[in-house]
Amino acid sequence: MSDVDEAAYSAVEPISPWIELSDCISIERHDHESIDDALREWLDLTTKLSDQDPESDDDVLSCAHMLIQSDLFQANKEYVRTQITHSLLQEDEASPLHAIASVLYLDGRHDEATFPRMIQEACFPRLLELINTHRDDEDGRLHRLLLQLMYEMSRVERLAAEDLMLVDDAFVHHLFQIIEGVSDDAHDPYHYPTIRVLLVLNEQYMLASTDTAVGSEASPAQMTNRIIKCLSFHGPSFRTFGENIILLLNRETETSLQLLILKLLYLLFTNKATYEYFYTNDLRVLLDVIIRNLMDLPDEKMSLRHTYLRVMYPLLAHTQLNQPPHYKRDEVLRVLKILRGSHNAHFAPADETSLRLVDRVARVKWLDSSPSEDRESSGQAEVARKMLGISLSPPQYASSVSVVDVAGVMERPGVQTPSRRGVSSDEKDPITAPSQDEVVAAVKTKKPLPAIPQHRRGSPIMPTLTNSHVNGSVKKIPPKAPPPRRIGRMKTLEQKPPTNTDASANSEPFG
Repeated sequence: MSDVDEAAYSAVEPISPWIELSDCISIERHDHESIDDALREWLDLTTKLSDQDPESDDDVLSCAHMLIQSDLFQANKEYVRTQITHSLLQEDEASPLHAIASVLYLDGRHDEATFPRMIQEACFPRLLELINTHRDDEDGRLHRLLLQLMYEMSRVERLAAEDLMLVDDAFVHHLFQIIEGVSDDAHDPYHYPTIRVLLVLNEQYMLASTDTAVGSEASPAQMTNRIIKCLSFHGPSFRTFGENIILLLNRETETSLQLLILKLLYLLFTNKATYEYFYTNDLRVLLDVIIRNLMDLPDEKMSLRHTYLRVMYPLLAHTQLNQPPHYKRDEVLRVLKILRGSHNAHFAPADETSLRLVDRVARVKWLDSSPSEDRESSGQAEVARKMLGISLSPPQYASSVSVVDVAGVMERPGVQTPSRRGVSSDEKDPITAPSQDEVVAAVKTKKPLPAIPQHRRGSPIMPTLTNSHVNGSVKKIPPKAPPPRRIGRMKTLEQKPPTNTDASANSEPFG
């Protein structure tokens, strides 16, 4: 082929960006200057590929994966990580930020040392800034990815008090608004990243508050748990979040995420302002899920069982479930009897902590046949006030023991909770529990409207529109005389049953 023909062919068939990308990161480079040149070329090519298809995350994800698997990265891991982290701190454009955050996210999922290093490099304040900056972008991919990166980074290591104090009420309020604003589509990508950020921030507040309880120098007044504060003042506006964490607890098998949900539930049920945050129907579903999980947990997951029991007590004692008709009282008593180790071949003998926690649940007034004083109500109130940022005097430290126990329960990310049912296929559940589909349907069912008031004869009271209403005057017209009494039953007005809506959280695009 002649030079002219080759030039013409090259003009018609340009080199693929993927080939250029592979070439720039496959060459062995050892000096920092050549590594920087390769990284800049990789970033430019990745940005171009991302701009070609703004609706897809696959191209950026593939480019990030190619970099991590390349010889350039494998031979110079520490230096490349340092440069990528510094780029996150300095870059402002959305497309390059998307590529940089993708590399850090994937690298952190493969190497657990990446996220703690990011915390040390002051990436948490930077992520706060970037999430606020890109919250209104038409392309929501970067915003979702930054939320995912914040969650992964915050759940592997405790944040410094200075970093946590940078989270303000407006940021937390914005996260709750995202959850309320998402569609009912079960695959909406905003569900899980946003919920998980709120859960992990709540855990960070709990850990920080337990430090202040044992004499830390940080001021507890400055460490207000803004998650609980927001739900205390604006809970009725953010009901969707509560429905979603119940659904998440029902289907989640990762132990660490179950613990994050239980820790938030514990605070909601020990804070008087949030006793009635959930609808009664949702609380019943939650009790069903807790009963099922308590019976399904294997013996080695003792700390997780303890956390479920610690949540179960305020759930039964403080919420609407303490009002008659008492939901599943007999089932709860059966569970407590089994957890005591009462001659059940499928459960090991109960440990001392389990017995203590089971006895505490059994002392709930509507469970106990003999009325007894609720000995822990004052202590739980002090715990709730402390978690809202109110200081504790030294004599009050004893009242925070329970919340310290809850906050201190930890599990490495990625560890799955085994099922007792997996041990033997013939073993039956001691307590009947709802399926996942039943939980979704129950939580997402619209609440029924109030019943139409009726006369004693069965006729509904319906307002009549007259000329006096049209003219603006308020004039009550007496109802017509009821028809003569008929022999037989009067038909009552039946309401149309509510429509079920089913919305589930989506799997993460980078999960």
